Amino acid sequence: MAQDITILLEEWGRGDKTALDRLAPLVYPQLREIAGAYLRRERGGHTLQATALVSELFLKLMTRREPHFESRHHFYSLTAKLMRMALIDHARLAKAGKRGGALFPVPLHDEIPWVDAGGEQMVDLDRALDELAELDPEQAQMFELRFLIGHTVDEVAEILGTSKSSVDRKVRLGRAWLFQRLHDAEGREPAP
Repeated sequence: MAQDITILLEEWGRGDKTALDRLAPLVYPQLREIAGAYLRRERGGHTLQATALVSELFLKLMTRREPHFESRHHFYSLTAKLMRMALIDHARLAKAGKRGGALFPVPLHDEIPWVDAGGEQMVDLDRALDELAELDPEQAQMFELRFLIGHTVDEVAEILGTSKSSVDRKVRLGRAWLFQRLHDAEGREPAP
């Protein structure tokens, strides 16, 4: 099946409009899993469901002018980023409507409790990740795979073809850099 996905991604990249239709059932389970992982980190009572998030993703994919993907990993990384952006847009709209109310912060991940998964910190995190990607693309990619998509250190090492110790080191450095960057952006110290 992995080879089928790669072939369909190549066909889609060459302009075959039907390739996405054939690709969708093959990638849907993994995309649904990624969407579910994102939504589990959101506040309780979130109005967006995993199925709706994946549907929104497919709408964005259908409008891509030049759908070129270097690999399945590149495809899944991009789709995870598109989902994250959709959640950020959703959070912005919700915040514009409510302005917080009695909501309580929910950490994005146990290892980064200083980022509220449902708050404006996700917007700041997205900007900071873009900055980190300019400085060290591999480090940003490792952080995204580990904390946003939810892969284990072993899985990240396997996906990127590197050692577990390299992933551990780069993720630690990336987490520290992002903590400092978000701290500087807020002008106050985030809770550790």
